[in-house]
Amino acid sequence: MASILDNINPTINGLPVYQPGRPIEEVARELGLDPAAIIKVASNENPLGPSPLAVEAMRVAVNQSHLYPDGNSFHLKNKLSEKLDVKSSNLILGNGSNEIIEFVSHILLKPGDNIVVSEYCFAIYPLVAMMMGADVTTVPSVAYGHDLDAMLKAITPSTRIVWVANPNNPTGTLASADEVKRLVQGVPSDVLLVMDEAYYEFLEEPVDLLPLIKSGEMPNLLIMRTFSKIYGLAGLRIGYGIGHPDFISALEKVRQPFNINSIAQSGAIAAIDDESHLAATRKANVDGLRFFESVCVELGIEFVPSFANFILIKVNDGQRVFESLQESGVISRPMGGYGLPEWIRLSVGTEAENQLAVSALKKVLI
Repeated sequence: MASILDNINPTINGLPVYQPGRPIEEVARELGLDPAAIIKVASNENPLGPSPLAVEAMRVAVNQSHLYPDGNSFHLKNKLSEKLDVKSSNLILGNGSNEIIEFVSHILLKPGDNIVVSEYCFAIYPLVAMMMGADVTTVPSVAYGHDLDAMLKAITPSTRIVWVANPNNPTGTLASADEVKRLVQGVPSDVLLVMDEAYYEFLEEPVDLLPLIKSGEMPNLLIMRTFSKIYGLAGLRIGYGIGHPDFISALEKVRQPFNINSIAQSGAIAAIDDESHLAATRKANVDGLRFFESVCVELGIEFVPSFANFILIKVNDGQRVFESLQESGVISRPMGGYGLPEWIRLSVGTEAENQLAVSALKKVLI
């Protein structure tokens, strides 16, 4: 008998399912633990939570939740325009930056096309490309980071997109300004360069590519940023892209209506103004990274110096250590799915969470 499953798009059949960090409640149910005794240092979230200004703005917005949101996010775009000194026409909003990855792939990729990524890239780049029937060219990593010169050389006439996360997720590495400059100057005009800057605000001296967009000098550049990391609004799902108005206009054609809910819009607008919350988050992150690094040195275990809000640690058997930590009430992230089975990733938590995570890690490793 014929089955509806026989009609599934063949490009979907071989796709892996993305595995996010596990929720606290799920781990509690599975292991019979008290949710209040579990800490999650797996998903690169802001341990300080959302800005108090954002929380208050969202409380007010809830009262209007019976109304459809502003489908064009007019006020949020205006706020971002002021902050970034770009025009609203330079901006597109997504249900997380993840949705913008889909927008880009929808309008540029078809079977026979390819994308260029680094060996340890964010898993969604190749996943969405394969969903579109496109091919993936993976360039070997150098010191767990991007080899941007090699990625430039890997571009062919079939290449449509080059994806670069800087800082990189999941390794935390940072490409230098000179490397980025060579890449920007070398990418052909008919190939889109996407710079994923989800962790941009954590950097002390970030490479500023916005002038290339403001001037119109590089219409094939798209910058992605998010409210999920330093702004602490991961649960609301808001990301944004910054690019040439003509390309943004093309992306708008595949954006679904009302993709950013009204509560999220209000929270994001308020969060942009809370400089004290951003400063506190940066300080907590620097302190947390230094603490994790010092522990790795103390234990004599390898780690990758990080420019993001997490650290990659070599523990020899990542899955075993992940499971042992989980039994102790610490949710980390195993890296086997990224081709790094000997490693785990720890997100920076509060000072108390960092101490608990390290205490549990020492018990597993020693």
